[in-house]
Amino acid sequence: MRRLLLSAITGIAALLAASATGFAQLANPETIEMGLSTDHVMITAGFSGTDLTIFGAIDNADPLVSRQGRYDVIVVLEGPPRPVVVREKERLLGVWINLDSYKFLNIPMSYSVATTRAFQDVTDPNTYKQLSLGAANIYLQPSGEDFRSAATIERFTAALRELKQTTGLYTQRIGGVEFLSQNLFRATLRLSPDVPVGTHRARAFLFKSGVFVRETSAQLAILKSGFEQRVFDTAHQYSFLYGVFAVCLAMITGWLGRIIFRKD
Repeated sequence: MRRLLLSAITGIAALLAASATGFAQLANPETIEMGLSTDHVMITAGFSGTDLTIFGAIDNADPLVSRQGRYDVIVVLEGPPRPVVVREKERLLGVWINLDSYKFLNIPMSYSVATTRAFQDVTDPNTYKQLSLGAANIYLQPSGEDFRSAATIERFTAALRELKQTTGLYTQRIGGVEFLSQNLFRATLRLSPDVPVGTHRARAFLFKSGVFVRETSAQLAILKSGFEQRVFDTAHQYSFLYGVFAVCLAMITGWLGRIIFRKD
């Protein structure tokens, strides 16, 4: 009887210990943190693009999962959202003419992605769609100002994605995220020479065995400096006067060119 009682007590104690461990794991799930190498990037006349380095760490990482390489991190840098008009053109008698156009709202002007592995090796396509993660899964919001068929909207959407990728504003770097230890990682993203000015948002997504766990974010300011910044500010603050000045400058330049290169 004593042996049975002792066995029961031992079993209950083991069960309670296992439950406590499970509750501790639930109470302290993995979290992700990151920090940018700089909080702003200055653009000058000779800016030809640069690399942005992002460091991060996984808190409460499971050592076994880390050793088995079952943690994945995807880092994204989204440009400021702005409206975009996509125009469909056709060459007619040697001249390009606009056939149709469609407007989208709140489109990230740039979108750079770095991953630990290939997309298909991290998680499933449905998860990417739910998280709007990856250039192919960004929701491109139609303006809704004019009614178009679903096929037409899809055609303009595909054209917009292709245009962004062709110009180097939507990029991805497979293997751009590297683990420096079991819980520390480094991501390297490429900033295009045409990176838009404004506030960009960096986001880091943590996956465990293909399951999304947590996300964190930080901000990065892209600024113009020197003469370019003064011209940019003037054009936005005094748009009418800037337009008049630009027209006058063009007229004077044309007049001077005509005088200089005139053949008597």
